[in-house]
Amino acid sequence: MNVILWIVFGGIVGWLASLVMRTDSEMGVGGNIIVGILGALLGGWIVTLFGGPMVTGFNLSSFIVALIGAIVLLSIVRGFRTPVSRGF
Repeated sequence: MNVILWIVFGGIVGWLASLVMRTDSEMGVGGNIIVGILGALLGGWIVTLFGGPMVTGFNLSSFIVALIGAIVLLSIVRGFRTPVSRGF
């Protein structure tokens, strides 16, 4: 049952993050789920890195942390995918 909750939670978080970052048209359901789950892991790591409390369970604070992590993840991916202007 927990795996299903992680998939649903990841899908919702990934979908909202892709709407914020305007990448929803590039991603499918699977991409949103992956971004949401990896974003939750990244967000939890960032929070504990800065001395915040451990995030456990499915609540509003874990949702916000996961959303921030997913947005950071999409920003990092966008940085690698955007061609760099050489200016020559």
